Amino acid sequence: MGIISKLFGAKKEDEQTMAKLKIGIILGSTREGRVSPQVGAWVKELADKRGDANYEIIDIADYKLPLLGEAGGDASNVTAWSEKIAGCDGFVFIVQEYNHSITGALKNALDYLRAEWNNKAAGIVSYGSVGGARAAEHLRGIMGELLIADVRVHPALSLFTDFENGTVFKPAAVQADSVNQMLDQVIPWSKALFTIR
Repeated sequence: MGIISKLFGAKKEDEQTMAKLKIGIILGSTREGRVSPQVGAWVKELADKRGDANYEIIDIADYKLPLLGEAGGDASNVTAWSEKIAGCDGFVFIVQEYNHSITGALKNALDYLRAEWNNKAAGIVSYGSVGGARAAEHLRGIMGELLIADVRVHPALSLFTDFENGTVFKPAAVQADSVNQMLDQVIPWSKALFTIR
């Protein structure tokens, strides 16, 4: 096989390898009665229709992470959390606003890891009384420190118009377009960052 054929073959293999990125949809709340599983399931349903990546819901509640720096907790849960995040090429954070910021559980989960987050892309889907905008802005600052490249498009869901009685998720039709526009940025950024990891 000639050099050109080998190079072409290698390029084709790289394209096939990168064709199906792993994108984690991270549920950012652990409280009882949370609505993030509804929002996450909706995002995953929209994302799966695209066929451009393997999307998986990652629920931080499943890992039962103790507060960082405190004794206790199961070390295997921290290891499992590390392995799950390390295996992802990009993320979509489902973020709810608590006191103008993200939840303590999400901040704790982010703080547990460092290298596992580095050089990956992420989108944000937020919700709250003002669409979770303030939580999303706080998360952007944290992601910058963790070398996560956040995309511009940001679906912001209102507790008043996208939820019935604040508990049953019924998104306005326009919100699906916003999610797809966000993923249109997350996927190419994730592919680009894959090349430097």
